[in-house]
Amino acid sequence: MLVGYMRVSSADDRQTVDLQRDALVAAGVDHRHLHTDKASGARDDRPGLKACLDYLNAGDTLIVWKLDRLGRSLPHLLTIVTDLKARGIAFRSLTEQMDTSTPHGELLFSLFGALAQYERALTRERVMAGLAAAKRRGRQGGRPPMIDAETLERITAALDGGASKASVCRTFKVPRSTLLGTLARIGWTPPAKV
Repeated sequence: MLVGYMRVSSADDRQTVDLQRDALVAAGVDHRHLHTDKASGARDDRPGLKACLDYLNAGDTLIVWKLDRLGRSLPHLLTIVTDLKARGIAFRSLTEQMDTSTPHGELLFSLFGALAQYERALTRERVMAGLAAAKRRGRQGGRPPMIDAETLERITAALDGGASKASVCRTFKVPRSTLLGTLARIGWTPPAKV
């Protein structure tokens, strides 16, 4: 069975799926087997896509008008198509003339997979180089501490003096989870009781 998926980015009436619907119907998709979303392609929680993917069975073919209608990023698109392949479902994109049920389409899909892997490796390399450069300039990454050094010193002194964590939280207006996380990070241990 041929199943079609259509998507437009805008939920208002400025964009319609008419062009996509006409192309999918011309490709042989029955009107009853069309699924639609009016949402950004970057969103993973598209109800029309979920219903479409749940509707497909082994031996079916998912057809889209254009690759970017299914997913905006290459890794997301590859995840969807890889899942379809594992379930025995073919995939066709009309505009790019990709059909994973043919040797040519299988080759294109493999090339896309290799390009996505290369893109991820380059991104990781750039991020690591940027972090190393920032570290050489004395910048430390991560979130800034929620409790500044001076306040932390006063808190630990109060705790060492026998104050309870609850009273310290009230006095210094610090959430309990923040206090506990900070104390664990600095390795503070309560003084031994005598």
